[in-house]
Amino acid sequence: MHAYRTHTCGALTAADEKATVRLSGWVHRKRDHGNLLFVDLRDHYGLTQVVCDVSSPVFAALEGARTESVLTVTGRVVKRSPETVNPRLPTGEIEVVAEAVEVQSTAEVLPLQVAGDQEFPEDLRLRYRYLDLRREEVHANMVLRSRIITSLRRRMTEQGFLEYQTPILTASSPEGARDFLVPSRLHPGQFYALPQAPQQFKQLLMVAGFDRYFQIAPCFRDEDSRADRSPGEFYQLDFEMSFVTQDDVFAAIEPVLEGVFQEFANGRAVTPAPFPRIPYDEAMLKYGSDKPDLRNPLIITDVTEAFAGGGFGLFAKLIDGKGAAVRAIPAPGAAGRPRGWFDKLNDWARENGAGGLGYIVYGEGGETKGPIAKNLEADRVARIKEMAGLKDGDAVFFACDAPLKAAKFAGLVRTKVCDELDMLETGAFKFCWTVDFPMFELNEDSGQIEFSHNPFSMPQGGLEALETQDPLTIKAFQYDIVCNGVELSSGAIRNHRPDIMYKAFEIAGYSKEHVEEHFGGMLNAFKFGAPPHGGAAPGVDRMVMLLADEPNIREVILFPMNGQAQDLLMQAPNGVSARQLKELHIKLDLPPEPKKD
Repeated sequence: MHAYRTHTCGALTAADEKATVRLSGWVHRKRDHGNLLFVDLRDHYGLTQVVCDVSSPVFAALEGARTESVLTVTGRVVKRSPETVNPRLPTGEIEVVAEAVEVQSTAEVLPLQVAGDQEFPEDLRLRYRYLDLRREEVHANMVLRSRIITSLRRRMTEQGFLEYQTPILTASSPEGARDFLVPSRLHPGQFYALPQAPQQFKQLLMVAGFDRYFQIAPCFRDEDSRADRSPGEFYQLDFEMSFVTQDDVFAAIEPVLEGVFQEFANGRAVTPAPFPRIPYDEAMLKYGSDKPDLRNPLIITDVTEAFAGGGFGLFAKLIDGKGAAVRAIPAPGAAGRPRGWFDKLNDWARENGAGGLGYIVYGEGGETKGPIAKNLEADRVARIKEMAGLKDGDAVFFACDAPLKAAKFAGLVRTKVCDELDMLETGAFKFCWTVDFPMFELNEDSGQIEFSHNPFSMPQGGLEALETQDPLTIKAFQYDIVCNGVELSSGAIRNHRPDIMYKAFEIAGYSKEHVEEHFGGMLNAFKFGAPPHGGAAPGVDRMVMLLADEPNIREVILFPMNGQAQDLLMQAPNGVSARQLKELHIKLDLPPEPKKD
């Protein structure tokens, strides 16, 4: 018999009755029923109930074993009586009568309990992450993560992609976020950077002729934590393809995403491929976001025309004098809500930086209410009702500001109203592409034209568009893949031609010399024959977070940092010795410690 186990703790069934078996695992729970002691033994695979009579020579060993101690139990499999069968467990029809017990490891008093669903502070969970990972839900999330990554790899390989590994120690590049820097011992005063993404390397692979690349890529960015973004490192399904159009990229990755989500959706609906494509301008108008959550049924409408020159002076002046836009956000069936509900939303709007939240209520009898309805001409009020697709019994809220600001605030209102009215569709994964991002945007403070998304994307219309069009009208072959309002990835058809790249950067105010200094490696490669290519990089952590139905990304990462970018388990970051600093030719210039009161 094996020294530790003949079966796992999730394997035994009624078919194993009378067999002598050996199990090893952690003491999950103990229940002392006087003459009988029950111990739930747990391993990675499940739970098995072990039973021991007070007269047994091993009773004392089992009784003395603390929770989370590691035991090896040898015994005989017996069927449970019908009234004691546990249908929730695969092993629930049997129990093991202990005949021999060996204590492999004794646990001290636990700082947090593994059994049960008690909540613990995050700092405590992260400090003792190895205990936290034993808990059923957290453990299941990590197993799910592994299976999702395995599925992604298999599906990418089936699509003809090959996996390659790109460097971790590389050069610093202006990707938008802060780099993590690594000092060089051999080259004093010089630094490597951890890659924010394998972007340039994967494009160089296309130049090198590898055609279809993918990688479950670690990426490193020194940026603040959010619920859907872990500080420090994250993983993405990075891929790139040669000789492709935007349609080809979509056709390659959609079956992978749809397939993975269907595989792990656990009964939830998944948008079938091909996914809807929503132009950026339409997304900002209808949803107030370039990451629209299509589970929210509310559609925003531009009603600027209905207010222009009208009796509601505040909006009319902003439209006429400052070029403001007015967006209407419907609230179906909200006419019956009390006045306090509207006042509460008005207060919420002020808390979010707006002057307020105007509204019109369309009563069941055709009457209208609200501060705007009192001041706006009746025909205009009726026109808004028609434009926004409203009916008697509905209400509508308004956002008035510069077009982009109005759109973004309307998006916040759309989300808030949906939540208030409990209209969000549940049990569904709604995918879409946001496409046709503007290549450039105007910095309102400086008046300078800037790149709006990715400077290395191919402008629609190529060099001719850059030379003949107003830059603010040029769209790019840039796209985002979005699921339930979460951006899984940005991507693009890349600008593979140096002449187009020089011109695009010139429009954004950068000289040829600047481009060559900062992006010379990739630019020089393009001068030796580069294929048209494109790709994207859906975030693995975010996919797992969605499929695990977790609101915080740290719940699906094995050893995450906390919100202050600290690893509480390994105590990182921490200080290093003077000898190590000297080897790296580094002297510290620390900020002064804050004065104590």
